[in-house]
Amino acid sequence: RRQWAKHNRSASFPGDLPPAAQEQAPHRRPRASPVRLRRPAARLRSRMAASAADPGTTFKLLLSCPAGLPRSRVSVKFDRSFDRIPHSDAALEESISEIWNQRLQQNPSLFNGTKFRYGGYSLHHKDDPNQEYCVSLHLGLTDYRTFVGTNLNPLWEKFLVPSEDDPVCCQHTSSPLGNGAIIETSDEKIIVLQRSYNVGEFPGYYVFPGGHSEPGEVGIMGHKTDEDLAHLCGRVSQEMFDGIIREVVEETGVPAHSLTDPVFIGVSRREMNVRPTAFFFTKCNIDSNGINELYSRAQDDYESTKLHAVSVEELRGMNQRMPGCHNGGFALYELMRNVAKKLARALFLRTELFWWQYGTTTSENKCGNMNGTYRNGAEYYSSDPCDYLPF
Repeated sequence: RRQWAKHNRSASFPGDLPPAAQEQAPHRRPRASPVRLRRPAARLRSRMAASAADPGTTFKLLLSCPAGLPRSRVSVKFDRSFDRIPHSDAALEESISEIWNQRLQQNPSLFNGTKFRYGGYSLHHKDDPNQEYCVSLHLGLTDYRTFVGTNLNPLWEKFLVPSEDDPVCCQHTSSPLGNGAIIETSDEKIIVLQRSYNVGEFPGYYVFPGGHSEPGEVGIMGHKTDEDLAHLCGRVSQEMFDGIIREVVEETGVPAHSLTDPVFIGVSRREMNVRPTAFFFTKCNIDSNGINELYSRAQDDYESTKLHAVSVEELRGMNQRMPGCHNGGFALYELMRNVAKKLARALFLRTELFWWQYGTTTSENKCGNMNGTYRNGAEYYSSDPCDYLPF
């Protein structure tokens, strides 16, 4: 125990370790480390406070999955019960058509496309020994016309119901579920796009690549009663992951095969206009220079005019020029990074403890015993923390 404490005095305290390792660790009082413990929350609070000057940049995190959930742990419950509920105020309902007609006069090319509507989520556990938690997204249908007439209505706040429960609060709004991708390049940069000044919402602002998953991509034009519901929900769930890859390829020009399978990290909502967006994380095996070259050939300068590959620190300085839902996406990414760092640190300490206890090293074990155990029969643990991360 004294040897363990001597070699790990500056690393951690027993409470950071897995239960098996805690039994071997010296029982001493943990040292206070307020800066380390408070840093993620402080960054989140400071970002929200800094964005308070511009209401369009504030956000609310509706769902956070910092471990990053693969496709197998994200499902969809698609049902008409998650469609928008009309408001009891007839004049407010009539304003939807009025706003849409005004927009059509200004821009006759507008298309009233069908979108998935966000209606909340539920959590459950897989029926297996690992008891992994899974997320089920509740989705209905809406359209662009209703989005313009409710969420983008100058009277949008009148559509809200006073409630802390988000699906109840937003039951009268269209709330189409957007998507966004946090993309890490091979040289550890994050990709953001600068929106064109041709777009109606947040011209010139910085956003992550994304858009919407499309009901039409899986043949959904409305609610049908004669289709197998489980099969339909499976197709919609797959479209959540296929849709974000499709948006990334279209907006950045990178080929789909250069991207890792995306993992779901949560849902954020822009406070202004209560617009929800699902965020995913993926890595690209192309460096930032290569992505910039691909973007210059593939860009559609109607929606975006420039691609930026920035560090995390640089991205923090751009938050006052990001719409709220994308500020929330960055907050979800930072929560994911924080969890990954803690996991890597705990696994490193666990490995160090086993090395000290069994008197061997990973290299000795691999050279002298290739059956996955230490010489005395103890279980072998990888020294690479990345082996335990889901992305």
